[in-house]
Amino acid sequence: MRKRNRLFTLFILVTILLGACNLPRGESEEDASNTAAAQTVQAFLTTTVGPAVTPTLTLTPIFPGPATSTTIPVTIPPAATATSNCNVMQFVADVTIPDGTVVTPNQTFTKTWRVKNVGTCTWGTSYAIVFANGNSMNGPSSQALTGNVGPGQTLDISINLTAPGTPGDYTGYWKLRDSSGVLFSSFYVQVKVQAAATNTVKAPVTVTLPYLPGESGLVTSGGSVNALTVAAGDSASNQGVEAFLSFNISGIPAGSTIQSASIKLKGGGQVRGDPFGGLGCLRAYAQNFGTVDATDYVSSGATGAIARWCAPPEIETTYSDATFASAVQTAVGNSRFQIRLQFNETITDNDGTIDDVLILDPVTVTVTYLTP
Repeated sequence: MRKRNRLFTLFILVTILLGACNLPRGESEEDASNTAAAQTVQAFLTTTVGPAVTPTLTLTPIFPGPATSTTIPVTIPPAATATSNCNVMQFVADVTIPDGTVVTPNQTFTKTWRVKNVGTCTWGTSYAIVFANGNSMNGPSSQALTGNVGPGQTLDISINLTAPGTPGDYTGYWKLRDSSGVLFSSFYVQVKVQAAATNTVKAPVTVTLPYLPGESGLVTSGGSVNALTVAAGDSASNQGVEAFLSFNISGIPAGSTIQSASIKLKGGGQVRGDPFGGLGCLRAYAQNFGTVDATDYVSSGATGAIARWCAPPEIETTYSDATFASAVQTAVGNSRFQIRLQFNETITDNDGTIDDVLILDPVTVTVTYLTP
């Protein structure tokens, strides 16, 4: 009986204690712990980037008490948006001054770019082209756009520039600026500065080629060589005689252009016998013989004459034509201009006498040329 009374008393005490747990009270350590846990979870979830969702979180107390739970709504922000495509420019073409255009020092020019608005915003007069970096070429620091350029439309942008004063390659970079002062889309101008070519008109130069008697002479059809006498015709032994004349042309610069050339056989007054009557016309041929020897003799019938005399009076005149000038042109750049004189139609008239033209110094070759 006493034992049953003790059990009943214990039951009453437990009931009172349990009832006390459900009585109203201020924030306890349990409440503080639950609140802190909820705040920690909420802070973690709100920093996560992703679609906007509203999940729920169920918290169960960790301190002894009634079996209750707390549900807390948590909002997660949406994912980050893509970069704005409001102001986007596309380069179309260089209307003027393509890359690498050659200009002279301090030359003024107008550079024009053709661009297209491929963004979603309209460019207005509050937009401008501004210098970004590189060489400004004395262009403006900024220049407002004219008119409105809607999406999909093209625009020609022109600025006045001045080339630098020193030769070289130069590049200047420019950008567009919107109404909020934000820069976008770079483009550039690139030029090559070169000094202007001088167009000085060169005066023609006229010179007389020095005749070199020491390098001249004659050769007979029989193979005889005479370096002391220069003559063309036939000999008393009825052999053909050919004259070889050498001139110094080294004074004319290589690359020069021959405008005219002439030759005068001043010593031609020494006509012996009747070479023109018995042998025909005296002709000149270009021949680089070097030093006169027996192999230089050429039989009659040669072609390619560069000069011709058919009577004694002609020997006293100056002979000049394009064919002779062309022969001199071929020799420019060498040290010597050399020719052969021969009566080409008949070697000898077989009369047993000398019929020739005796070449005496001076023999004059006059040349007019332009330097390269």
